[in-house]
Amino acid sequence: MTNFFATGHIADLILVIMALECVVLIAYRRLTKRGIPASGFLLNLLSGFCLVLALRGALAGAGWAWIGASLAIAGLAHAFDLTMRWDRPTV
Repeated sequence: MTNFFATGHIADLILVIMALECVVLIAYRRLTKRGIPASGFLLNLLSGFCLVLALRGALAGAGWAWIGASLAIAGLAHAFDLTMRWDRPTV
């Protein structure tokens, strides 16, 4: 189990689960016309996905550029997600 965490395979498992979550949510929405629209969760999921990529890079010994790029993309996705959700005053 220690090796599973130390090599970053735990992050791989989390990334697969997140990808499956995305597919299931989109498929459910298309099939039932219920659930969360993709525009409501994709930026949030991208932010989390990139954070887990950064974790995986750190656990696997990736270079600082890979980890930094993952964190930067996560931050941008988070900022865009907040912008999309921000309440705008009604005129």
